[in-house]
Amino acid sequence: MALAELYTRYNRVWIPDNEEVWQSAEITKNYKAGDHFLHVQLEDGTALNYPVDPAALPPLRNPDILVGENDLTALSYLHEPAVLHNLKVRFVESKLIYTYSGIILVAINPYKQLPIYGDAIIHAYSGQNMGDMDPHIFAVAEEAYKQMARNNKNQSIIVSGESGAGKTVSARYTMRYFATVSKSSSNAHVEDKVLASNPITEAIGNAKTTRNDNSSRFGKYTEISFDQRYQIIGANMRTYLLEKSRVVFQSENERNYHIFYQLCASARQPEFEHLRLGSAEQFNYTRMGGTTLIEGVDDRANMVETQKTFALLGLKGDFQMDIFKMLAAILHLGNVEIAAAGDERSSISLEDKHLSIFCELLDLNCDKMAQWLCHRKIITTSETVIKPMTRAQAVNARDALAKKIYSHLFDFIVERINQALQFPGKQHTFIGVLDIYGFETFDVNSFEQFCINYANEKLQQQFNLHVFKLEQEEYMKEDIPWTLIDFYDNQPVIDLIEAKMGILELLDEECLVEYKCEGFLEKNRDTVHEVLIEILKESKFHLCANFFQDNPVSVSPFNSTINIKSARPVLKSPNKQLRMTVGSKFRSSLSLLMVTLNATTPHYVRCIKPNDEKLPFEFDSKRVAQQLRACGVLETIRISAQSYPSRWTYIEFFSRYSILMTQQELSINDKKQICKIVLQRLIQDCNQYQFGRTKIFFRAGQVAYLEKLRSDTMRHACIMIQKSVRGWLQQKKFLRIKQAAVVIQQYFRGQRTVRQAISARVLKQTWAAIIIQKYCRGYLVRRLCQLILVAAVTIQAYTRGFLARKKYRKMLEEHKAVILQKYARAWLARRRFQNIRRFVLNIQLSYRVQQLQKKTEEQSRENHGLLERLTSLASTHMNDMDTIQKLELDLEKLTAQKRMYEEKGKKCKEDSEQKILKLENQNKELQEQKETLEIKLQEKTEEMKEKMDHLTKQLFNDVQKEENQRMILEKNFQNQKQDYEKEIELLKGEIKILKEEKIQLQHQIQQEIVVQDGLKMEVGELTKQAQKIPELQKEIELLQTQKLDVEKQAQSQKRELREKMSEVTKQLLESYDVEDVRSRLSVEDLEHLNEDGELWFAYEGLKKATRVLESHFQSQKEIYEKEIEGLNFKVEHLSQDINHLQKLFREENDINDGIRLEVSRLTSENLVIPDLKQQVSELENQKLDLENRLQEQSVKLKEMSNRLHYELEGDRTQRRTNEAQNEIDIKEKEKLKVTTQEIEGLSNGLMQDEIQDEVKSKINQETTRLTVENMDLEEKLDMKDRIIKKLEDQIKTLTKTIEKTEAHVPTFSKEYVGMMEYRKEDEERIVQNLILDLKPRGVVVNMIPGLPAHILFMCVRYADYLNDADMLKSFMNVTIDGIKQVVKEHSEDFELLSFWLSNTYYFLNCLKQYSGEEEFVKCNTPHQNKNCLKHFDLSEYRQILSDLAIRIYHQFITVMETNIQPMIVPGMLEYESLQGISGLKPTGFRKRSSSIDDTDTYTMTSILQQLSYFYSTMCQNGLDSELLKQAVKQLFFLIGAVTLNSLFLRKDMCSCRKGMQIRCNISYLEEWLKDKNLQSSNAKETLEPLSQAAWLLQVKKITDDDAKEICEHCTSLSTVQVFLLFPLIGSAFSASPWSCPADTSGNES
Repeated sequence: MALAELYTRYNRVWIPDNEEVWQSAEITKNYKAGDHFLHVQLEDGTALNYPVDPAALPPLRNPDILVGENDLTALSYLHEPAVLHNLKVRFVESKLIYTYSGIILVAINPYKQLPIYGDAIIHAYSGQNMGDMDPHIFAVAEEAYKQMARNNKNQSIIVSGESGAGKTVSARYTMRYFATVSKSSSNAHVEDKVLASNPITEAIGNAKTTRNDNSSRFGKYTEISFDQRYQIIGANMRTYLLEKSRVVFQSENERNYHIFYQLCASARQPEFEHLRLGSAEQFNYTRMGGTTLIEGVDDRANMVETQKTFALLGLKGDFQMDIFKMLAAILHLGNVEIAAAGDERSSISLEDKHLSIFCELLDLNCDKMAQWLCHRKIITTSETVIKPMTRAQAVNARDALAKKIYSHLFDFIVERINQALQFPGKQHTFIGVLDIYGFETFDVNSFEQFCINYANEKLQQQFNLHVFKLEQEEYMKEDIPWTLIDFYDNQPVIDLIEAKMGILELLDEECLVEYKCEGFLEKNRDTVHEVLIEILKESKFHLCANFFQDNPVSVSPFNSTINIKSARPVLKSPNKQLRMTVGSKFRSSLSLLMVTLNATTPHYVRCIKPNDEKLPFEFDSKRVAQQLRACGVLETIRISAQSYPSRWTYIEFFSRYSILMTQQELSINDKKQICKIVLQRLIQDCNQYQFGRTKIFFRAGQVAYLEKLRSDTMRHACIMIQKSVRGWLQQKKFLRIKQAAVVIQQYFRGQRTVRQAISARVLKQTWAAIIIQKYCRGYLVRRLCQLILVAAVTIQAYTRGFLARKKYRKMLEEHKAVILQKYARAWLARRRFQNIRRFVLNIQLSYRVQQLQKKTEEQSRENHGLLERLTSLASTHMNDMDTIQKLELDLEKLTAQKRMYEEKGKKCKEDSEQKILKLENQNKELQEQKETLEIKLQEKTEEMKEKMDHLTKQLFNDVQKEENQRMILEKNFQNQKQDYEKEIELLKGEIKILKEEKIQLQHQIQQEIVVQDGLKMEVGELTKQAQKIPELQKEIELLQTQKLDVEKQAQSQKRELREKMSEVTKQLLESYDVEDVRSRLSVEDLEHLNEDGELWFAYEGLKKATRVLESHFQSQKEIYEKEIEGLNFKVEHLSQDINHLQKLFREENDINDGIRLEVSRLTSENLVIPDLKQQVSELENQKLDLENRLQEQSVKLKEMSNRLHYELEGDRTQRRTNEAQNEIDIKEKEKLKVTTQEIEGLSNGLMQDEIQDEVKSKINQETTRLTVENMDLEEKLDMKDRIIKKLEDQIKTLTKTIEKTEAHVPTFSKEYVGMMEYRKEDEERIVQNLILDLKPRGVVVNMIPGLPAHILFMCVRYADYLNDADMLKSFMNVTIDGIKQVVKEHSEDFELLSFWLSNTYYFLNCLKQYSGEEEFVKCNTPHQNKNCLKHFDLSEYRQILSDLAIRIYHQFITVMETNIQPMIVPGMLEYESLQGISGLKPTGFRKRSSSIDDTDTYTMTSILQQLSYFYSTMCQNGLDSELLKQAVKQLFFLIGAVTLNSLFLRKDMCSCRKGMQIRCNISYLEEWLKDKNLQSSNAKETLEPLSQAAWLLQVKKITDDDAKEICEHCTSLSTVQVFLLFPLIGSAFSASPWSCPADTSGNES
């Protein structure tokens, strides 16, 4: 809708005002487009025709629901008057000083001490989400601390504002919060040291100004360092732009720095007498402002505090005295008198007292100082000139020296504070607190104001960018289309200051001038004459001399340098001086600060000064508006208002505007869809809103439009209700008047008729008429009676027949129903048995799972090493993935090479096999030929003996040599081949071993992971793991493929070796060509060869083959060895990768298998139960007492049986009586029915008679009453029947039990003494089985809760029986140690703590009862006294056990409180269990609410369920009733206290509706107490303060009687608590959309 449509009657607007900036006015006439006047009425009743521009109408006022909102961004109309009014309402009316404005906390100085900064408030805000509690500086600190811990990112808190706005106090509270919530466990007291730095810096850097009594005259950025546990380990401080001019000059009503006045106030103390100080009025530097005292400030006491903080930081007395000497010297320097000696000269008397003291304190040459304070040295290229100075110049030189000394001293103290706050080790994160000056504007603005405003321009730019970024993130989070927002960019201003030829550059250039100038140039130069510096360097006072050395130890916080780059390039002057000016130094330090802030997450605190007179809770609208415009609050609002400033969650929108929804829309189940449909119907322009994932975003004015529709709807509904009620009242009044008129008329007319008609004749006629009427009516009545009688008889006949038939049918149905019930009950019994069996199995399974969980916790220490290994493996997982990717690339390359090698290998293998076969065949042929040749040679020996003898021998020798070489080569070849095959087999073996190791590691890790993770996770988490199975299966497939690839690669390498061998052989055979050899032989050679039997041919072939094989095998051997080494490395690396990846998969995939294994293992662990049974069987010889008890029990059971029989007989008698009474009632009922029917028949003819109607109604009522009584009697009879049957079954069961017991119980003559025999070496076994390994649930379910205490005391009695002190002492010690150990190991296990608290308390009571405790002995029976301990008094152990029980109880209570505390505030305060009274308000940016389906929200039911769980567990474990009541009382006290404290801190909860809700929740708790029979625990009384607070929220608060009633009723609330609720109630009522009568009056109280 158009914005102009909202300017209708009754709406309110803001009009500019000269005094209040803005004033409210109500529109008296609807505004139409084109009108030039807006008809309004001011709040004082003045009518006004306000001229308006149609293009710029006055800003609209927000609806009442948004007045006093704790977040300014929640306002529908975001503009200056709305912000100003909201702050004023909260500050003046509600006394609330903190308000959110988006990411900014606006803090208004109350000028009054408020009780909202105690430790209780700190703990209340600790752990809370920002927006859940009222705005507070602690909420900002908690948000910063929480983000640091959650995101591991550094944080900054930027505190800014004008002087006197409360910046220093806000920063101090922030640091105090961090010191409280993050205390370290060491004894270094780091938190105290960090806080101790504040008083010191305030003493040396703060001063009284006209605006503030404790104004910081420097900027400070404190980094608080935290370790990995987010505990404070140290701090570091950086300072900016100390106001040095204050040392030598103060304006009227201002003071110098506090430290000077503290010194003067302590001047008479013995330790300060050597400083020769006096009162502050005696020194020029402390009396310029005309005032030396501050009201309410004790400078002497502050001096003591300063000294204490110095000592706390480790700065001892000597150091402090050196500091005080420097400060005293400055004061004395200021009193040095400089006299004028003419117009151009000045002089200082050598007799000057203060000059002497100054030189004495700093150990300087007095003559030189007196001379050079009045002269200056000018050094030129040719000569040195000493020039005298005028008195004014000498005074300036003196003051410059004082400022220089104080500046160095200030930096030195800050440096020493930083050294004291240094910490060993590495900083994990930090939170920086920036206490910076805000924009300052005075009538005369000096160089300090220029630097201050320059710093604020930089901070404002950083703030704007950060706000813009957060706004964009919010839109992206909610999936809202993002459009660029135009915001004010102050970059041109910054460029004007720091860019090329900017102000700072010009100032640096002008510092080279030779003449003096005042103002900017003088302060920017900040120079002291070099001669004075040289004199100070010569000082024998080490601190003073060190300040002015050429290369002193760095004491300045500006020891870090940074290059500044402006938005525009800066040209450096060629003749620029080397020494840094104040401006350039400040720019460097500011840039370093901006780098630090940009690297952190900022949090903003804007301090506002409400008035200049420092009056408490006085609001000056002009001053506040001026500060809001300067500090960026309105800029935040403007940026937010440009898009969608109003944001409501779907729940908030539905709860607020359900009144605008139709019944058809409300019938939809999806509330989110309802909101969308309603908005599309109500606001036609879809550009005015956007639907996010969890919120609805509105443009400016749309929420106000919806509020207008809502108020119109409610107004119409109110009018309709008023119309109906007024009409009904008027109608009732009219009928009452009409009836009175009729009565009056009746009497009047009767009297008139009587007067007219009274005569004898008339009386006779009247009497006769009466007689006639009597007889006539009697006749008519008798006739009618006869007719009625005949009709009644007829009706009765038919009715009785109908009832008889109905009764018959009912009997048949009942008979059939009995048969059906028989079968149905049998089926139900079978189903109940199956359910019980299933329940028992579930219990067993849960018990076993718990055993697994306990076993997992016991093995946690053993698994610590594996945990660390797993952690390291997980941390290197990403690196492994990169490695795997690189390996995949290598694998692709290797795959290509593998294919090439495979082809060559195949060829080589085939060729080598063929060649080997050929060589073998040739070898055989040669052997055969050799034999034939030998035979031929033998035959021809005689013929050719002389010719061939020598040749034959030579040939034979050569052949043998070659043959030997060939055999050697063949053997070498075979050996190398076998070696390679062995290496391949070794590789296979190594791969197999790796696989086996992988399987073993996987199995081992499986066991450890299942033991550690699988059993710690509850059954519910297994479902989450099941969702990850598909992803893990994909990883499995990926890993399996990688595994197959690696195996294939190994096989391919093997084949490659074989193929290369075959290829070599093939090449060898190919290289040997027989035909070529034959062609090269001559005929003679052939003949000769043939003559020799082809021996020569074989020789040449083998010789050549041998050479080829040698060269080939040598080269191939080297290549193969290299490849084998590479492949071995790759196989090993890939196997490790596979193991790592498959291990990660197995960790997730084998959880279910591990649980199955552990469950099966539980069956073996349950062998403890047979051991216990065996122990019980061993004790059968000593169970005489049990037999006696059993006999007594049997007697009691028999008595109970007789009593039950007696009661059964009585019940049967009562049943018979009831049946008889029932029959009588049935008969009476039938008679009444008949009578009723008769009367009904009679009444049909007498409907006009009122008496008959009354009789009929009474009879009907009586009939109904009797019918109900009859039904009640029938129900009682049925109940009695069921009770009788149940008692009969119990009697039968008890009878059978008694008979079995009497039949099976053997009789022993041995007397039972109640002891358990054991040996000393059995103590560890007893403790292990009875304490350490005992599972409480198994004992509670299957045995008795106090079984361990019984057995332990039986062992104590046995040791007492033996009179063995060592044995008893040893047993008691190991028992107590065992209980301590099991409690320590399971300190968070509620069930186990409850179990051992019960057993420890029972064991303690046994010791008290049987070891001489007088109170218990008095109550013992003779039999119990007979069993008391004979030899030992265990008073010492009773005390130890008592302390142990108290310790367990405290831990027990702590665990309960820890579990229930997160539920209290959501369940008791936030959850709306009462439907129809919700009135939620928008939450702004700070409340990041979730959407509608919030499954984790706690309700009142959650609290009751948790209490029931605690109660049932304590009862099952047999906890003493008094302890149980005490525990419940403490829980209820916690619930009441937490709820009440949260109520005090949350204004949005203080309303009449919430009071109703709280009282409803309290009633639920009281019903729970009544249901559990715990009324005597006094737990209800602990809720009385909360109940009274809830009552106070609902009660009227107008008159004195109301106040008296509050005083009488709220007895459990203190006066402070009552008054604390009053402002909250008032503001809540004023914003309430509807209210009960108490709400209406709350605004006037």
